[in-house]
Amino acid sequence: MNSASPGQQHKPPAAQPAPRQAPAFLRLAPVRFIGWILALAILPAIIITPMTFEQQLVLSVGIFVVALLTNRVRGRFASLVLIFLSVVVSSRYTYWRVTETMVMDNPVDLVLGVGLLMAELYAFVVLLLGYVQTAWPLERKPVPLPEDPAEWPTIDLFIPTYNEALSVVRSTVLAAQSIDWPRDKIKIFVLDDGRREEFRVFCEEIGVTHVTRDNNRHAKAGNINAALKNTTGEFVAIFDCDHIPTRSFMQIAMGWFGRDPKLGMVQLPHYFFSADPFERNLDTFGTVPNEGELFYGLIQDGNDLWNATFFCGSCAVLRRTIVEEVGGIAVETVTEDAHTALKMHRLGYSTAYLALPQAAGLATESLSGHVGQRIRWARGMAQIFRIDNPLFGRGLHWAQRLCYVNAMLHFLYGLPRLIYLTAPLAYLYFGASVIHASASMIFAFALPHILHANLTNSRIQGRFRYLLWNEVYEAVLAWYIFRPTLVALINPKLGSFNVTAKGGLIQQEYFDTTIAKASLVLLALNFLGVCLGIWRLTWVDPQNIATVWLNLAWTVYNLMILGACVAAANESRQLRGSHRVELAVPATLYFADGRSLRCNTFDFSSGGLGVELPQDMKLDLETPVEVALYRNDQESRFASTVRFSTGKRLGLRFAPMSFAQERALVQCTTARADIWAARWGNHPRVPIHRVLGHIISISGTGFRDMFSHYYRAATSRLRPVKAKEST
Repeated sequence: MNSASPGQQHKPPAAQPAPRQAPAFLRLAPVRFIGWILALAILPAIIITPMTFEQQLVLSVGIFVVALLTNRVRGRFASLVLIFLSVVVSSRYTYWRVTETMVMDNPVDLVLGVGLLMAELYAFVVLLLGYVQTAWPLERKPVPLPEDPAEWPTIDLFIPTYNEALSVVRSTVLAAQSIDWPRDKIKIFVLDDGRREEFRVFCEEIGVTHVTRDNNRHAKAGNINAALKNTTGEFVAIFDCDHIPTRSFMQIAMGWFGRDPKLGMVQLPHYFFSADPFERNLDTFGTVPNEGELFYGLIQDGNDLWNATFFCGSCAVLRRTIVEEVGGIAVETVTEDAHTALKMHRLGYSTAYLALPQAAGLATESLSGHVGQRIRWARGMAQIFRIDNPLFGRGLHWAQRLCYVNAMLHFLYGLPRLIYLTAPLAYLYFGASVIHASASMIFAFALPHILHANLTNSRIQGRFRYLLWNEVYEAVLAWYIFRPTLVALINPKLGSFNVTAKGGLIQQEYFDTTIAKASLVLLALNFLGVCLGIWRLTWVDPQNIATVWLNLAWTVYNLMILGACVAAANESRQLRGSHRVELAVPATLYFADGRSLRCNTFDFSSGGLGVELPQDMKLDLETPVEVALYRNDQESRFASTVRFSTGKRLGLRFAPMSFAQERALVQCTTARADIWAARWGNHPRVPIHRVLGHIISISGTGFRDMFSHYYRAATSRLRPVKAKEST
């Protein structure tokens, strides 16, 4: 797209809000409607009817067979049937747990049993709320802008920064200058809370506005609010300083504002072109959906159905008048973005989500930085839950309340996850029965609950989250999330805002013992539990041997998850100052002797380019060449030297560039409209046995690296002693 010829065919009616389409399951044909009513009518009877082991087993097998057959049917209604069956089975399990498994005479059993039950009730509520959020994603599409660009609104584009390096920020600023929007209708502001001279000079040289203030009150939210008071654009676009927008961002995002005058915010996904610590340390980048893909790929799309899209702080456009009406960006919590959207919804305004990645940024480099970022998110959500709870107060309808509550409950997983990682140890260590039931009854009730939840979530989430991976993510973070959320619930004012570091390097591979400490403690406890369980097998009476095996199996599973956590703490090296991104586009090489050669790129970075040649060619290192890239019919040439030459592959290093050349490079690479969309949501669905095998392999690697680290540490301490003795 470009602003001179936007290619729009039809002008939408001005200022007419487009009604949010109700999902098809709320617009049922009479026969289906009657069927759902009957199903809901018999639901309580299925949930509460007591059964013997044999009856429960027959019911569980029958329902699971129906679920397997339903899973073979395409379409959303089949997904709704799977959700219904999962709710039935999980509700029956929960009812059984509450009414039949908590009769305990031993106070230790009772206390530990109540703890496990609370964790399970938490998981049950989150499961139900997750189904509400994700059952029917809206899948909103962009709508066209007016044919005449003169009718397009004015936009102020904010790029907040505090302590990030200029090398991180400059690509974002140059890409912002390349956005296809009338030049007189968009202004770019670098909001520099670090008040750095090099940023002022850079902004002056490239022609954008450098904005500072004399304090840092309220961190990013305060920075944006200060800029709002001194700008006048009808809309405000916000990008984190490492989020590089594509040229088409505004034309994709802005159309819906013309359809709905009450639309306060349009959010697009946060896409990351660098590997996060899990992806880098576990070597899963590009093969396993990362931690954020479920939220941006599915949950936000599901929220959009209920007019509950969250503002995520970047890659978003806001209507100035509505932002000003809610008092600017929220400053009461450290998750100012979600809180701002909540305020909009309370006043009756709407938000929208377009699941089209039109910007890309840097993920956190280290696991410690990643943990710090999640701690801030968790504390902020707990603060909102405490001081502006969406369950109470005016302005929200029931579905909005549930979507917000689920987002906040999600960050309270710390304690429940710790309970799950230690629950079987109560029996293996002390013989405590935290579930007062036989192993066979636990098997008959709990296994169907687990299988149905996994089958249903696998169908709904398959392209955006693989099964079991959430347990790895949560296990790594559980201890660190638990403490700040508890403090925030008690006193929401405690704590401080921390900026997520981006663009750093990891010079040497190392094992992060500080971050891994909680996992190592849990690992030792579970390993001892396995030893005690094996010992119990040698003398336990036959009546309880199945209980021992059940707790042993649970503990071995926990060891597998914790092994993957340990693997994630083994930091891999990150030596590239500029990250490589896959890109296959036409290019041309121009040699000093006047020859030229058509070829294709295979990857790029801000510092160089990888080129695929049509035939084998050997070039000397440091050979000067020019490489041409294309934007539509416009050619841009970049002076380069050869870094490596192997067969048909050539690596080029760019020579120093002018600002105009840097901007042209950004336009031909990171600002391409198609570059990130091609990578979005393309993960294949993977069966559970392959996911399990992958995690087992990673866990084994984690154990190996952990023992290797401690062996090296022990031998390095012994060497000076031996040397002294020999002297």
